[in-house]
Amino acid sequence: MVEESKLVLATKAFVKEELENAEGGHDWFHIERVYKNALLIAKNKAVNLEVIALGALLHDIADSKFHNGDETVGPKKAKEFLQQANAEESIIEQVIKIIENISYRSGKASKDFYSEELAIVQDADRLDAIGAIGIARTFNYGGFKNRKIYDPNIPPQLNMSKEEYKKVLNPTINHFYEKLLLLKDKMNTNKGKELAEKRHQFIETFLDQFYAEWEGKV
Repeated sequence: MVEESKLVLATKAFVKEELENAEGGHDWFHIERVYKNALLIAKNKAVNLEVIALGALLHDIADSKFHNGDETVGPKKAKEFLQQANAEESIIEQVIKIIENISYRSGKASKDFYSEELAIVQDADRLDAIGAIGIARTFNYGGFKNRKIYDPNIPPQLNMSKEEYKKVLNPTINHFYEKLLLLKDKMNTNKGKELAEKRHQFIETFLDQFYAEWEGKV
């Protein structure tokens, strides 16, 4: 683990307080996992570790899903905090760009911003959406939204627009096909791809077992 600056430590404390009552899949523990994933991926790379740390810690400070789809709340809250913490303007600018461009929805649209730091934090966030943790988070959010677990008569919706993706209310299993199973091939870094491979395989194994149990075959 890299040595944490005073700004990173202050950010951790801020995020913990802000997300104290957050939905279980988007709480402090999600942030902490993404933070650890990001530092793992960034190891031995010529990147700004403070930007990566802050981007990981603040990436979900106000997820638009919980703010009526408003994607400006998170960047604004993060910027206000960093300014109050006297962060350098160049650091603030890079961190806000990460927050604005990290989401899966943003990944489906054409982007006019790229940095190694964004690529690393985005991979770290996507890793937490697959594997055992990803499955747990998906069903937790589905329960939070009172969605059906599965309905064979409602097929997954692929190739949705950004707005359609934000509003979709399909059963939770559909989300595996609409997002989770697609993430492995969207990883940016070699380390991210390596880590995603095993988690992706776990999802496929889970789905095989799920359908076998659904049909009463096992």
